[in-house]
Amino acid sequence: MKLQELSPAPGSVRDVKRIGRGHGSGQGKTAGKGHKGQKARAGRGMQLGFEGGQMPLQRRVPKRGFVNIFATTYATINVGSLNVFEDGAVVDAAALKEAGLVKKTYDGVKVLANGNLTKKLTVKVAAYSEAAKAKIEAAGGKAEVI
Repeated sequence: MKLQELSPAPGSVRDVKRIGRGHGSGQGKTAGKGHKGQKARAGRGMQLGFEGGQMPLQRRVPKRGFVNIFATTYATINVGSLNVFEDGAVVDAAALKEAGLVKKTYDGVKVLANGNLTKKLTVKVAAYSEAAKAKIEAAGGKAEVI
């Protein structure tokens, strides 16, 4: 089989219905739009969620809570996960991303205290929990805030 011999499955591809192109197009007098009404008019189309004048669902459902658009979002990682780095390594957001420990860094990386650290590391991230900072320093490493 060659690339130029490939073709779609029979019946899966149809010709486009060319609306409003005269009687010769095979769509007849009303061009496939039926008789009158909002859907038969030129330039028709209602916005997404339009329910014919009834109050739309997205406006009927009550809104609750508050979203702070200025909040800082941290990518979190546990102290125990830092054992993948070799002894004496410098760990920053780029190194964590490269090691696959965080996918996105958001507004920075925060280290939490779950697990135990057995290696002496220099960790340079945006934030630490108090217990995480204590565990890094107890292992002989440094916890630097960027």
